[in-house]
Amino acid sequence: MHTVQPHHDNWLDRLFIWLFSRKMAKAIDGSTSIGGYGGFVDLSKQIMQGRDAAEQQAAVAQVLQSLVPAPILWVIRTVFSPTRLVCVLNAWFAAQMFEWLVGPCTVGEADVVGLDGELRSQPSAVQIKKCRYLEDSQCVGMCVNMCKLPTQSFFTEKFGIPLTMTPNFEDFSCQMVFGEMPPEPIKDEALHEPCLQACSSGNPKASACHKLAIS
Repeated sequence: MHTVQPHHDNWLDRLFIWLFSRKMAKAIDGSTSIGGYGGFVDLSKQIMQGRDAAEQQAAVAQVLQSLVPAPILWVIRTVFSPTRLVCVLNAWFAAQMFEWLVGPCTVGEADVVGLDGELRSQPSAVQIKKCRYLEDSQCVGMCVNMCKLPTQSFFTEKFGIPLTMTPNFEDFSCQMVFGEMPPEPIKDEALHEPCLQACSSGNPKASACHKLAIS
């Protein structure tokens, strides 16, 4: 079986970790004594404390929007429609820029329904080999509320570029498909996932993680 090597942060990774951690701390008026990526995960756990699923997602949305000025979001959403080229470029960009967050990524083909309603294959899928965020947190709720749902919403609603993220809670891999509209909550399998065996506060025998909510 292929083993995914652990991600080693370079100076650019550490810069992104510092920037995101700073934004997260500001959003909740908090702090952490843990350095590096561990501090980023610790702040994520702090955001979850005392907040329901919707509030957690709103806090992450605030962080994401603070990283991209509103005028730039408006220009991207207005000028760039989710064409094949735009989706492919977004996949390439995500694979290059998000390794600090999720670990090694590759870009591959995905079947996507285009603007014309036709199903086509295009290289707009980002395959995350083993998500370090999920591996570090060992938490289904953190994966869904702090990463999957707010990231999907940010790209789909703010950028106007549909995105669907499908985490695999058995091997911690994940697929991001640009150009694919995210499923309705009731049909999203990730929102019905039970807690992981390693989760200290969960009940793996429950039908779904107690930190999830279908709106």
